[in-house]
Amino acid sequence: MNWIANFVRPRIKSLMGSGARAETPENLWKKCSSCGEMIFHRDLAVAQNVCPQCGFHMRITPVERFAAIFDSSVFEELPYPEVPSDPLKFRGEKRYADELKSSRTKTARNEALTAARGTIEGMPVMIAVQPFDFLGGSLSMGVGEGIVTAIEAAVAEKRPFILFVSSGGARMQEGILSLMQLPRATIAVDMLHEAGLPYIVVLTDPTYGGVSASYAMLGDIQIAEPGAQIGFAGPRVIAQTIRERLPEGFQRAEYLLEHGMIDMVAHRHELRPTLAKLTHLTMKRSRPRARPVAVPPVVTATATRVVVPSAPPVAGSTAAE
Repeated sequence: MNWIANFVRPRIKSLMGSGARAETPENLWKKCSSCGEMIFHRDLAVAQNVCPQCGFHMRITPVERFAAIFDSSVFEELPYPEVPSDPLKFRGEKRYADELKSSRTKTARNEALTAARGTIEGMPVMIAVQPFDFLGGSLSMGVGEGIVTAIEAAVAEKRPFILFVSSGGARMQEGILSLMQLPRATIAVDMLHEAGLPYIVVLTDPTYGGVSASYAMLGDIQIAEPGAQIGFAGPRVIAQTIRERLPEGFQRAEYLLEHGMIDMVAHRHELRPTLAKLTHLTMKRSRPRARPVAVPPVVTATATRVVVPSAPPVAGSTAAE
């Protein structure tokens, strides 16, 4: 038996070309966490990470978000602000410094917020994305400073500010320094209001904790993606606290829309035209219209024969005249 395991099987694997198989790219297919459908990665990219089978909105990176929203996928990222990376020298099950290093390596980003400037149908805008893939989109000193810096740039350049947010709340590894970013972000939002610039928030799945109780709910217009979970505490915690069964769809975007917590639910494929319409409307500017195609008019007419009665001859005149 050892001879078969140690010699025959490796020999068969080498003859079958296991080395060539190892070069096959991984992650060509992705499974939808909602319906279980297997989706080819290229089809998923074209669909902006929306399941073509059930319409479930999967998470999306900041760069993918910018490419889908900005004109011709052209944008300029703002540099990440410099802040102390581990101000409290926190250590739990893992060192906070190691967790930061791991997330930065995995995402190729410095923090849980990326901002960029660009245009939407010709309207200059500033967009910030707070994604969940970087330590759960938690609010840190870096995220708070990034929001303030991006809003200050939007005010200086007179651009509407759009925030795509997905977060679990404050980053506890930074303690009170993390919580202090909530009033800082709120004051920055007031700067937009004083400058007469719109602040539009797009809530994505999931948005919880102190972030949902602060700047994520202060938008002039609140939009949510379909099925996004939005709240302060999770539904399981609430159910255990009140000892009652929660209603169907509790804390989902559609539930919040029905109860007046948000203004609209917009499909990801409709976000770009929706944001273009809202930014032009709030900035009191007309949207550029496509040049109408000249179409020759369709003339429908029928030939009608008109019979003119002959006048009686006048005296002194001849037929030749």
